[in-house]
Amino acid sequence: MNEPASETIGIDLGGTKLLIGVLDGTDVAWENREASTGQNEEELVELIVREVNAAREARPGAAAVGLGIPATIDYARGVAVSAVNLPLAELPIRDRVEAEVGLPVFVDNDANLAALAEYTYGAARGMPEVVMLTVGTGIGGGLILGGEVYRGATGAGAELGHVVIQADGPPCQGNCPNHGCVESLASGTALGREGRAAAESAPDSALGKLLAAGQEIDGTAVTDAALAGDATSIAVFELIGSRLGVACASFANIFQPNAIVVGGGVIRAGDLLLEPARREVRERALRPMNETPVLAATLGNTAGMIGAAALARLELGRLARREG
Repeated sequence: MNEPASETIGIDLGGTKLLIGVLDGTDVAWENREASTGQNEEELVELIVREVNAAREARPGAAAVGLGIPATIDYARGVAVSAVNLPLAELPIRDRVEAEVGLPVFVDNDANLAALAEYTYGAARGMPEVVMLTVGTGIGGGLILGGEVYRGATGAGAELGHVVIQADGPPCQGNCPNHGCVESLASGTALGREGRAAAESAPDSALGKLLAAGQEIDGTAVTDAALAGDATSIAVFELIGSRLGVACASFANIFQPNAIVVGGGVIRAGDLLLEPARREVRERALRPMNETPVLAATLGNTAGMIGAAALARLELGRLARREG
């Protein structure tokens, strides 16, 4: 990746918080967190502008802004076509922020940017063909093909979480009309749902005792119990990881990537999630794709922010080459 020397600002805009940082080469030179993302589009734009201005005060050399959002993006227009958790649909967010801050702004899907970050600086560094899955409340997907982010015809492609792995499965989330998507069967939401069912079936387990005590059984509770050695919770991860692996085997067959990288909050479970997924890839994918490694992401919750800043650096380089 040919990068200009200037610093760039990266923003990861989530449903409840914003993470912003300034990337200087391969290092995060400045970082700040904002607790709330606002309730309407004007508050969101004001928040982004305020945080960009704060970043520029701290790092005056910042020359561009990358913005990652959990939405389907029309990349050429810098517009979210649809957004479930934020009031962004059809908001010209790129143009609005550019007009306020006076810097070039580049907007992309947050999972695309996590893939770019892991390819540029993380678990898949230097691997030109990468499938990235972010497993949290839902499942986001990003693709690096030929060393470039793949976005499809209009920038809305690589919605890997909405690949169907069980046609008669549970309904998907948000605006997806499908049943049995990998998101509906292997996300953090699915982990909590399966954990609650397991708690009801095994009242003497750690999950069963939590349920009897009136505590919430969500993905975090299942992960905590599994990491503490609870057999029932470990069995839930075996189920979730196997489902994830079914999708990974298909991705391996389609793309023959150098690696499949799994990030997001659920990756805290580590091999409890990944080993069942790896087994499914070995057993289900064709040779030699069945040898595709399934790796844990290494950049944690900063991946989206780092990827956004990396995108801004990449696009600045392209602009410079066109103008030169």
